[in-house]
Amino acid sequence: MVAKKTPLYDEHVKLGGKVVDYAGWFLPVQYEGLIQEHEAVRNAAGLFDVSHMGEVVVKGEDALAYLQYLTTNDIASIETDQIIYTMMCYPDGGVVDDFLVYKYADDEYLLVVNAANTDKDFKWMIDNKKDFNIIIENISDQIGEVAIQGPKSEKILQKLTDTDLSKIKPFHFDRKVNISGIECMVSRTGYTGEDGFEVYAPKDGIVKIWNDILDAGKDEGIKPTGLGCRDTLRFEATMPLYGNEISKEITPLEGGLKFAVKLDKEEDFIGKEALNKQWDEGLTRKVVGFELIGRGIPREGYEVYKDDKKIGHVTTGYMSPTLKKSIGNALIDINETELGNEIDIMIRNKPVKAKIISRRFLKK
Repeated sequence: MVAKKTPLYDEHVKLGGKVVDYAGWFLPVQYEGLIQEHEAVRNAAGLFDVSHMGEVVVKGEDALAYLQYLTTNDIASIETDQIIYTMMCYPDGGVVDDFLVYKYADDEYLLVVNAANTDKDFKWMIDNKKDFNIIIENISDQIGEVAIQGPKSEKILQKLTDTDLSKIKPFHFDRKVNISGIECMVSRTGYTGEDGFEVYAPKDGIVKIWNDILDAGKDEGIKPTGLGCRDTLRFEATMPLYGNEISKEITPLEGGLKFAVKLDKEEDFIGKEALNKQWDEGLTRKVVGFELIGRGIPREGYEVYKDDKKIGHVTTGYMSPTLKKSIGNALIDINETELGNEIDIMIRNKPVKAKIISRRFLKK
C-alpha cells in the first residue's frame, strides 16, 4: 500500500525535510538534524506536522456511558472544554491504543488516536458499540493538525490570534480560535514535556497556518521539527509510545500508567476484570528507566540480562540530547526493578552495564 501524504507534504519537501514512510504516512523524520530540532523545542519552539493523527467523534445521549465502558479512565471527571488521557484495552488487559478525549458537550466527544491505529481503533469502537445510542464518525480525512511545542510557543502563536491563549490551561481547549483568519480548535497539549499547543484546522487551511507560525516564530528561534526529535522528546518526558511501553502484549499497569486506569470506576469497562486481577495478584514485570554505566547506545528490542539470565528487553533507548547520557526504558522481571539495581544491556552481543533509575528523566 502506498503511503499517504498529509496536506503539508510539499512544505516538508521545500524545507529539505528527510521524508520517510511512518505508519503509512510520508512524514519528515528530520530537517536540520535531530539534536538541533530537539534543543529548539526544549529552549525555544518547534513546529510539528501531526496531521496524520486520527480523529473520531462520538456523539449521542449515551456518549458518556459508552466511553466509560470503552476506556480505562474516568471520562465523567472532566468538564466541557477539558481533555483526559485514556486507553482502550482488550478483555485480557492488553492495550488497543492510548489517546486523548476532548469533551465538546455532555453528549459529544472527540477522540484523537494514534495514526497507525486509526482504522483498528475505529473498528474496535464500532464492534463494541453494543446498544448504546450513539453515532461514531471517523473525521480524520477532514482535519489538518500542527503542534507548536516549547517555552516560546505561547508568545509565537499569540501573534496570530486575538484569543488570549494564556486562558487556555493545560489539558483544556478552545474550539473557536481564529488563527490567520481561519477558525481552529486549539488545545494546550503536546507530546514533548514542554508547554505548547495543538492546532486543529480544516485540511485546506493548515498550510497557511503552518507557514504563518514559522514566520511568526522566526525571531524566537522556532524550527520545523520532525518525527525523530518527537520521539526523543516524549521519551525524556516519560511519555509512552504505543508498541513500545504499552501494546497488545503490555498492559497499562506494566507500562506504569495506572494513573489512567480507574480500577475502582463504578462502570464496567473492557479489560477491567483482567487488570484488577493482575493488580491484585501483583505484577510479574514492569517498565523501568535505566542509565548505561558502560559505553554504548541502547536501542528498542535489545535484550536485558541479570547474572546471565534474560530478564526482559529495552522498549526505548537513546543518547539523551538533553541529559547527554545513554538512557532507556526496559520491560523487565519485577524482582529486578529496584532503583540502583545493576543490569546488563546486550549491545552488539556484548553485555554493557546499566543501573535502574527513575523514569522521570527530566526534572521539571
